Amino acid sequence: MTFPVIGVVGGGQLARMMAPCAVALGFELRVLAEAEDVSAVAAVANAPVGDYKDLDTLRQFAQGLDVMTFDHEHVPTEHLQTLIGEGVNVQPQPDALIHAQDKLIMRGVVEKLGLPNPAWAAVSTVEELVAFGEQTGWPVVLKTPRVGYDGKGVRMIDDAGAAAAAADWFTGTPLLAEDKVDFSRELSALVARTPSGEAKAWPVAHTIQVDGVCDEVIAPAQELSAEVAEAAQQAALRLAEELGVTGVMAAELFETPGQGQGFVINELAMRPHNTGHWTMDGCVTSQFEQHLRAVLDLPLGDTAALGAVVVMKNYLGGANTDLFGAYPQALAAEPDVKVHGYGKSVRPGRKIGHVNVVGRHASDVDVLRTKAARVAAIIRDGVDPQRAGADPQEGNL
Repeated sequence: MTFPVIGVVGGGQLARMMAPCAVALGFELRVLAEAEDVSAVAAVANAPVGDYKDLDTLRQFAQGLDVMTFDHEHVPTEHLQTLIGEGVNVQPQPDALIHAQDKLIMRGVVEKLGLPNPAWAAVSTVEELVAFGEQTGWPVVLKTPRVGYDGKGVRMIDDAGAAAAAADWFTGTPLLAEDKVDFSRELSALVARTPSGEAKAWPVAHTIQVDGVCDEVIAPAQELSAEVAEAAQQAALRLAEELGVTGVMAAELFETPGQGQGFVINELAMRPHNTGHWTMDGCVTSQFEQHLRAVLDLPLGDTAALGAVVVMKNYLGGANTDLFGAYPQALAAEPDVKVHGYGKSVRPGRKIGHVNVVGRHASDVDVLRTKAARVAAIIRDGVDPQRAGADPQEGNL
């Protein structure tokens, strides 16, 4: 009896965090890495370095795989179509993946399905952007349809003058203009789906962004009505079904209390997602195990939370370059906080790890946030903010 071989294109922290789940299930994981020092290489024995934009490299990597999946959404769609034509099992398939690769295509399908969508338009010139702003009202948000993430490829346009100042963004390819949504907070509806159509959702989470980067996640989202939570889960499940998604999909949402269904859809990601890292310690089945199950068309695991509330806190590169040197203090400070390091070198603003902590009671949420922020700060800065007299919730901890 042989166990399946799963190939992951991309060697970032998402591929790295799939590795323990693959080992636990007896699967072989292979990674097509961007370089010898990327995050997943230390965790995966078979991690050749290659260019994911090169078709021959992808062909060679696909040899011997039972399924090919992804750490990111940037593999050229035409290459994936070619691989499928040559018999490679690609999950999710490019017809689904394109909706995470191209925000204009995503907006169109959300509108077609009648799901909550902000006002939007494809704009190719400053004049079209100004016309959109005058029609919907300023400010508007200008986005590059492809590649942008973690706040990159997004620009706030306050008026016609600001639109003119964005002229260098127009290079012949249409951009996405959106009405700036008046929202109370950001949410994430995380789901997973198999090729045969089984789908499951995790509790809807509250996500907190700092400078366009996910900083903190609280799951389930506190004080979110059952009706809005259910509607958000159903919207994500419907998108996964209609688009033929396989694996994990995150629907990033804006909560809009008292308006429509109480939320609008912001963006989609078709892979494990930063807003789902809390599931590693906070759920019966983590998003990483579920993704592997899903792309292999295995029965999905239970998505129930293991506590009344779970907090995830990212830590970015900061003053401390000796991360392990901070571990004794960090682990002793809050023994119930779980630390996940990505094996990356420190660079200011770079995601280098996260922490999770699970609480028994929803009323513990503020205590849990303080615990998580404290441990993240110790690792990032090499200093305990409580002993230094600082507020551990302050800044981009």
